[in-house]
Amino acid sequence: MRYVKWAFWTVIVLVVGGFLHYTLPQHDIVRVVGTYQERQDLTDWTRIFWSTPDDQSGTLTNRDVQFIQAIRANGKPMVYRNEDTGWRWPPYFKFDTATLQTQADDLRSTAEAPKWAVVTHYGWRNQFLSIFPNAVGIRPVAGPDVRIIPWVNIVILGGLLVLILLIRAMWRQFRERTIEPLIDEAADKWDELGDRAEAMDGKARGFWARLVGRGRK
Repeated sequence: MRYVKWAFWTVIVLVVGGFLHYTLPQHDIVRVVGTYQERQDLTDWTRIFWSTPDDQSGTLTNRDVQFIQAIRANGKPMVYRNEDTGWRWPPYFKFDTATLQTQADDLRSTAEAPKWAVVTHYGWRNQFLSIFPNAVGIRPVAGPDVRIIPWVNIVILGGLLVLILLIRAMWRQFRERTIEPLIDEAADKWDELGDRAEAMDGKARGFWARLVGRGRK
């Protein structure tokens, strides 16, 4: 049972951790090198990684999506999709796709004369599945060594930690005040039933012994 318990909690941690890693905002310092628009098919299971804004039907099989091409500070390429999230999950309430695309165009630069920007996004990049993180914000920064403090993530994760500790404390109190007394009471009754069964067994043995003794006489 110990292995089953650890396997269960491992799966829970992986699922929750993956959900948070996908949903919470991340920050990349990049150099924008281009933008483009491309029609994307939404006919397979990877549709879950594309936004479904409120102003677009969930029955669409394809649509035009805007992209932002960038180079990270370490020289590796990165491509972001630029889609509205609307009022749906995750709750970024993004309605300014056109504005963000214009800001990205304005920050274009070359390796010889770089302009650095921090792109705030959520999601993952996977070339094999054609999955792109969704950019939700972009702003210029002084250089590639600027330190970005993820205040939103700190607040959300801190709040989740406090909530988990609160639920754990409430569960422990509930267990101590309600469940454990019931278990102790049930154990006491079980012991009492066991004592009664032993007493009845002793009486039955004595009665049988007396009957056997009388029969021998």
